[in-house]
Amino acid sequence: MTAQIARASNPDGTAAMWVRDRLDGLWRDEDFADWYPRDGRPGLSPAQLATVCVLQFVLGLSDRQGAEAVRCRIDFKYAMAMELDDPGFHHSVRIPA
Repeated sequence: MTAQIARASNPDGTAAMWVRDRLDGLWRDEDFADWYPRDGRPGLSPAQLATVCVLQFVLGLSDRQGAEAVRCRIDFKYAMAMELDDPGFHHSVRIPA
């Protein structure tokens, strides 16, 4: 449904949609397994966090702006393979270094 609405509302696409269409499958959560502890509560998808980092860089967004875009923009939800009702995440979430 997210993809359908994103395409209907942005027939020419957006930078976020371009990222998904061209980079989809470039990384998977499993690619980041060594960066995260094996116990504790489940974290956010590392692949989604990597995607939002790319979008922030490409569009010149701050962490707050990136997190807000994930909450509010259909094309960001599409780029991150999220459902429309996904609430996103807090701007302070980071990929471990």
